[in-house]
Amino acid sequence: MPDDLDAVFKALADATRRRILDRLREEGGQTLVRLCAGTGMSRQAVAKHLAVLQGAGLVTVVPQGREHRHYLNPVPINEIQERWIVHYERDRLEALALLKKALEDKP
Repeated sequence: MPDDLDAVFKALADATRRRILDRLREEGGQTLVRLCAGTGMSRQAVAKHLAVLQGAGLVTVVPQGREHRHYLNPVPINEIQERWIVHYERDRLEALALLKKALEDKP
């Protein structure tokens, strides 16, 4: 388990990989070409980031004919949340979230 979490934390440490995960959260099943669109990065660079994400279990790849579809796997992130956030910070985080919402909703 610690080695798995180390890989997840390493994968999440990079802003580009987090953006890729955000894009997959918004729309799963994207191809490499689609994930490259608008990033200004080469296919090889995006493929390397995807390999790290896949190695950490954050991305699942499903072959579909000649294409490979990429999907977000939220399970490792949930494991981090269960291990680190729920047990230690739930009450404080909930209070801060409520305060933030109240301040943002204030006219």
